[in-house]
Amino acid sequence: MSRNRHAGRLLAVSDIHVRHEQNREIVERLRPDSDEDWLLVAGDVGESVADITWALSLLRDRFAKVVWTPGNHELWTAPGDPEDLRGEAKYRHLVERCRDLGVVTPEDPYPVWHGRGGPVTVVPLFLLYDYSFLPPAAWSKSHALRLADEAGVICTDEFLLDPDPWPSREAWCRARIAETRVRLDALVDGPPTVLLNHFPLVREPTRALRHPEFALWCGTTATADWPVRYRAAAVVYGHLHIPRVIHWQGVPHHEASLGYPREWQRWPRRKPHWPVDVLAQAPARVGGADR
Repeated sequence: MSRNRHAGRLLAVSDIHVRHEQNREIVERLRPDSDEDWLLVAGDVGESVADITWALSLLRDRFAKVVWTPGNHELWTAPGDPEDLRGEAKYRHLVERCRDLGVVTPEDPYPVWHGRGGPVTVVPLFLLYDYSFLPPAAWSKSHALRLADEAGVICTDEFLLDPDPWPSREAWCRARIAETRVRLDALVDGPPTVLLNHFPLVREPTRALRHPEFALWCGTTATADWPVRYRAAAVVYGHLHIPRVIHWQGVPHHEASLGYPREWQRWPRRKPHWPVDVLAQAPARVGGADR
């Protein structure tokens, strides 16, 4: 029987972390409600090339279009991964894998969604972070790192996310911002945008972190004006594992995270809508299961 019971929707997920068996089962049950649904994937699918390819291939077979941007976990040089890639080389390898699957990446032309809530230009962003989200008590990156170390919240990126060939993660971030800004500036005469990035584009979502020191690895102040400057109808992000929507400067910012099993299993009885309906905030179904 056809699934075309509803108009197509622009849906989003992030932080599905499929190396965890319970998460993999949820992804296996994830299906659209319409043959016209698109799925935006805001990073942290997994660490190994095999896991990332498995998940994106499955989703691309089910949704009319899948748009992906990497999280920090995709960029890790994962112990035991037979494809021992690091930094820019791993990112470019994943881009080519996605292209083989028909999945849109930050390196491809930005697609235009013409379904419900459209038209909007869907913009997958790969920007990283530059340690500019300093916690309140810090006055420099080195001081902030010391405070994070004392709090026991040093991000695993410090050990597994190699910026090669860039001298640092912040240098890689600056290069990505400069390159992406040129492409975004060319959209000035087009429809509104949906900005898809693993990390929040503004500082505000990080204020909900239980450990404010972790904000250091959560974005860059360089993108604070992008949702307004680039006429965003919505922003989609992940990384924080705090699924919610906030409105900032008139723009809805959706965190689309699933998170680790120990986190989503603690959701209250009224669980967040997931996947996120980016332009209408209505729930999708996950194989009929209670989420």
